[in-house]
Amino acid sequence: MVTVRAPATSANLGSGFDVFGVALDRPADVVRVERADETTITVRGAGSEYVPEDPEKNTVGAVARALDAPAHIAIDKGVRPSSGLGSSAASAAAAAVALDALYDLGRSREALVHVAAEGEALVSGEAHADNVAPAILGGFTIVTPGGITRIDASLSLVACLPETVVSTRDARRVVPRDASLDELVATVGAAATLTAGMARDDPELVGRGMCEEIVTPKRAALIDGYDAVRDAARAAGATGVTVSGAGPAVLAVCRRADRRAVASAMIDAFDDAGIESRAYQTRVGDGAVVYE
Repeated sequence: MVTVRAPATSANLGSGFDVFGVALDRPADVVRVERADETTITVRGAGSEYVPEDPEKNTVGAVARALDAPAHIAIDKGVRPSSGLGSSAASAAAAAVALDALYDLGRSREALVHVAAEGEALVSGEAHADNVAPAILGGFTIVTPGGITRIDASLSLVACLPETVVSTRDARRVVPRDASLDELVATVGAAATLTAGMARDDPELVGRGMCEEIVTPKRAALIDGYDAVRDAARAAGATGVTVSGAGPAVLAVCRRADRRAVASAMIDAFDDAGIESRAYQTRVGDGAVVYE
């Protein structure tokens, strides 16, 4: 048996749509695999009732097929499905790393990112790696057609997850298909600023680089109470706030000393909007970890 813990992730980070991703220290999925003649899946934990156990419909089943590595796969969900925190990516990443170790396949971590992305395609329809890359590699990742760049970072973050649902299909539908030259230039500048901030562990730069006006405003409009939560987080010390992935989770970057205050402010703001929420006081974390 091989056991792997893979973290929640946040993609986009505002200015890095479908490119940037970051691993969170918590929450996480834990996946256990044992050799078998055919793949079977069991799921328990957060939102497990929404996760199919049919290998043909689960991301980990797609990963097992891609690696030609049948197994009994047990998933303990710590990352709630449809949260905007990379739930399916965490499972796919953990399964890819676990099955590689179980069958001693010797794939590189970067190669396993592409395998896990194929599992993600089962959910999203496309093999995006913006969540699975940080889930496997950890840190802050930049995914482009030319490859994956990873930057070590240790910034403090707060991920606030409201008890609401945002359809990934709706979140994709509202993304504008065109943008002005000024908007594109501003987004490139913001993305460069964010990347520099990650490299320097500078929450001020990262917060400044989260700001963009093409995708985030459209997705934020799908999250009830978003504006109030953003403003409350900033007032409590957050240097930047954005939608995590497709939402509904809201991600804030801050200094470690302000993390508790930011988390409380975000919960209170959602509460004022009549929405229950949970806040994870976290940080940029490691990628998938193997426990044999």
